[in-house]
Amino acid sequence: MRAAYIQQTGAPSVIQFGELPTPIPAAGEVLVKIGAAAVNPIDVYIRSGAITVPMQFPYIPGCDLAGTVVGLGPHASRFKVGDRVWGSNQSLAGRRGTLAEFAAVGEQWLYPTPSTQSDQEAAAGALVGITAHLGLHLHAGLKAGEVVFVNGGTGGVGSAVVQLAKAAGAKVIATVGSAAKQELCRNWGADLVVNYRDQNMDAQIQAFTKEHGGVHVWFETQREPTLDRTVGLMTPRGRLILMAGRTARPEFPVGPFYVKDLRLCGFAMFNASPAEQRECASGLNTLFEQGRWKPQIGKTFPLSEAATAHAFQEQNTLDKQGTLSGKIVLLP
Repeated sequence: MRAAYIQQTGAPSVIQFGELPTPIPAAGEVLVKIGAAAVNPIDVYIRSGAITVPMQFPYIPGCDLAGTVVGLGPHASRFKVGDRVWGSNQSLAGRRGTLAEFAAVGEQWLYPTPSTQSDQEAAAGALVGITAHLGLHLHAGLKAGEVVFVNGGTGGVGSAVVQLAKAAGAKVIATVGSAAKQELCRNWGADLVVNYRDQNMDAQIQAFTKEHGGVHVWFETQREPTLDRTVGLMTPRGRLILMAGRTARPEFPVGPFYVKDLRLCGFAMFNASPAEQRECASGLNTLFEQGRWKPQIGKTFPLSEAATAHAFQEQNTLDKQGTLSGKIVLLP
């Protein structure tokens, strides 16, 4: 099979494209012919060596995939040949990644693809959709009528948070960097979209949340949170969700935090159990079928240009170029 792979960690240029053996599904695995794979910031960190994971070279990166089941390993029973599936969690814990024509995947990490959803959409929504669902529901306990704030409302996770929070009956505030992105967020249902370059941004947030006393759920997607500012904008007993910024070491406003009875929760999507992630996937599939969840595809590349795709992700994640709305999708 053709695959994008590395023989060592490093810059995007270490990614090679060529032939590797097609995997044989082991017990409990299915063989998926991949129709689309997505690129995430964590893929950049793993490929560069910034995050250490069990890795056997040649190593295939990539967490997300969508495609069709073409083979079954022993004792695999949840799917049959011909089923369309999507999933995430690959390239971790010694598992092979998804930047290839085929992948052998544990059936516990796969979910049925809605009949009207393309492989590109399913792959684009995999990691970010599950992340948003976990953060809003499992960790924040979001209730209808509450106010949710999310930084980067047109990013991969941000766009999922906007849509899922709105579907749950929340009032949604998002920040973006341009008028075009403001319109995009409004089309997804965001109630207030603020340009983060606007010096009056916090005043607009305060005015919008005045009747609630502040933000109930602050979903922080930025790598360097400004916690002193955040705490000041939250309502008593609000919940602050952190899911990015592995090297961040911000000052923490202990006094203002505890006198508001605030809650702080950090989580990584990959720590969630298969059962917890399956519940998220079921919810995402239902919302897609109801027309309330549409994964955002920002840019597509052929699989042979995986190195270029990784460089583009890196420019937007680490260099903050702001040229990406939604997810990068690779097509075998």
